[in-house]
Amino acid sequence: MKALVIGDSGGIGAAVAHDLRRRGAEVTGLSRRDGLDLTDQASVARTADAMADQRFDLIFNATGALVADGQQPEKTIRSIDAEVMAAQFALNATGVALLLRYFSPLLREDTRAVFASLSARVGSIGDNSLGGWISYRAAKAAQNQIIRTASIEIARKESKHIVVALHPGTVKTTLTRDYAARHPTISPRQSAEALLAVIDRLTPEDNGSFWDWKGERVEW
Repeated sequence: MKALVIGDSGGIGAAVAHDLRRRGAEVTGLSRRDGLDLTDQASVARTADAMADQRFDLIFNATGALVADGQQPEKTIRSIDAEVMAAQFALNATGVALLLRYFSPLLREDTRAVFASLSARVGSIGDNSLGGWISYRAAKAAQNQIIRTASIEIARKESKHIVVALHPGTVKTTLTRDYAARHPTISPRQSAEALLAVIDRLTPEDNGSFWDWKGERVEW
């Protein structure tokens, strides 16, 4: 098995890469240290082009950020800032669209192959009963739509390919450090093992779906 983990320098990404290697997979990791910047289209295109001769059974996107431009998530619409919102979309939505554009062609042809991207339950419109965190929620909701739409196009060309969004749980990482005390948390290793177990069970009928780390579907 060959896997590409994008964002392998982060807590969840590193744990996913470690668990895949433990299973015997050949893992390639990418992050900012390799010159990959999801907010820069030329950077994404250049990085993918350098790997054009490679094919992967799994592409796992573990990138994302809760805090943009140093601004904490908004508690009210009165705190909306256009530049902060744009920064959230650039990484958590547009960046994922660019990954799909340039990296999904690197999925292995004519066989089961998976593109999985970390989203967040707070990006679910149907599951939102608390409000707040508007920019982050909206960016993740946009990513979910991007995943869903891209999955349809990709499956038309490769019927065995599976494109999904994943909710990793509330994981003890720098991203959740200031908020984890309010929720039950799991370790990056627990999240990685659970997410890979979810991926293992996916079939082409699950293309374009949204799953949490427990293996339960999340409503859009």
